[in-house]
Amino acid sequence: MVKLVLVLGDQLSPDIAALKAADKSQDVVVMAEVADETSYVKHHPKKIALILSAMRKFAQALRDDGWEVRYTQLDDTNNSGSICGELLRRAEDVGASEVIATEPGEWRLIEALNHCPLKVTQLEDDRFVASHKEFDDWAKGRKALRMEYFYREMRRKTGLMMDGDQPAGGEWNYDSENRKAPPDGVQSAPMQFTPGEVVEEVLDLVEARFGDHFGDLRPFHFATDRGQARRALSHFVKHALPDFGPYQDAMMRDERFLYHSLLSAYINIGLLDPLEVCEAVEQAWKDGEVPINSAEGFIRQIIGWRDYMRGIYFHEGADYVTRNGLKHDRDLPWMYWGGETKMACIGAAVKQTGEEAYAHHIQRLMVTGNFALLAGVDPHQVHEWYLSVYIDAFEWVEAPNTVGMSQFADGGVIASKPYISSGNYINKMSDYCKGCAYDVKAKTGEGACPFNLLYWHFLDRHRDRFEGNARMGNMFRTWDRMDEDKRETILSEAEDLLKRLDAGDIV
Repeated sequence: MVKLVLVLGDQLSPDIAALKAADKSQDVVVMAEVADETSYVKHHPKKIALILSAMRKFAQALRDDGWEVRYTQLDDTNNSGSICGELLRRAEDVGASEVIATEPGEWRLIEALNHCPLKVTQLEDDRFVASHKEFDDWAKGRKALRMEYFYREMRRKTGLMMDGDQPAGGEWNYDSENRKAPPDGVQSAPMQFTPGEVVEEVLDLVEARFGDHFGDLRPFHFATDRGQARRALSHFVKHALPDFGPYQDAMMRDERFLYHSLLSAYINIGLLDPLEVCEAVEQAWKDGEVPINSAEGFIRQIIGWRDYMRGIYFHEGADYVTRNGLKHDRDLPWMYWGGETKMACIGAAVKQTGEEAYAHHIQRLMVTGNFALLAGVDPHQVHEWYLSVYIDAFEWVEAPNTVGMSQFADGGVIASKPYISSGNYINKMSDYCKGCAYDVKAKTGEGACPFNLLYWHFLDRHRDRFEGNARMGNMFRTWDRMDEDKRETILSEAEDLLKRLDAGDIV
């Protein structure tokens, strides 16, 4: 009997589990652009355009490969507006009562399929190094689920950059070599692609339907099929990867991409396989074209952080995104949506995010994330912002990075301490502070950097929670050595800053 084969917009891989389990001679592939998936948060227009364009191209590739594909476009008058609705419509069309699906990457859609009035078999997405069971087995009995130890297991499993049972070069991690301040100039940029007919049609649709969403739709230069994505990978490995390692944490106002790959969106929607990417990086290192610190640092982001975040998301359960371990409840400031700010770093990161649908991991963690954490912003609002504005943001990877690593809202499942800093870190790793309205060296008084004030305010208000943390003891000892008058001034000025933030004043 004919079955439906559901392929979602982030499952655009020819060997996705559902396709492997289906019978091309009789089963029918269902793909649908639906309102539910474009509007559960107000996604960046570039993100919507990327997914819809890639879906349409992938559907045609499946047809060319002999599959029957029932595809619903967003502006189809018969579009039901939901994935389950489209499955029911197509089931009636072809006389099917069963669906083969690859497990979605978020609990919301998993539950929607569980409650769909058809028999839906959800197969685990096997495009990851660790299965759910492997991650759960690794996590069982551990007091702390630290990425570094998980990463070592993934290195051993894949054999990537291994010399027998030992890491190539004798070290598992070369992070200490990858913290250089911004370079004088950057000699690389990600590969760009000119939109063709399919993409231009999608851009017109997105422009008409989602013009009120945060972010610029055009210009649009992303890869939208596997061939283009593979070219982008080759370009990165040749032109940017050699310098990726040392400068991966650096931030520059006029160099938005530095030596970053911008491949994460292509990996996350299925145009590139993560191991394919890692193997290309490893081969460049073996060929002597890339230093070991750059190759290892990049591979760690994929089989380490990426796989680990997916493991945490499913291991912790559906309530993970609602956790608020520090009980923060401040509304997300308007400047995150492009409102005026005098902080050069926030302004630059948000402007870049709006125009590119992209900011690299340190801009997300130590600028926008750091400020939200210090200011006590509701972590769920922060989570929904990151999910909305970044082209590579899907809940399985975005939520642990935001709720856990960035906002410490999971109470320490991911991080052993909050990722907080004063303005000094941003000054060291970027050129943002030059010409800023605030003085990064000023701790108090008119023009004092907000990060400097809020850093100590955060520590003071959460003293009971973090004073006993072994990695934070020095911070509290420094605070305690300050004159009482100075501490009172810092707290008073921080409170005033937060009141102005709440009132909607320009900060």
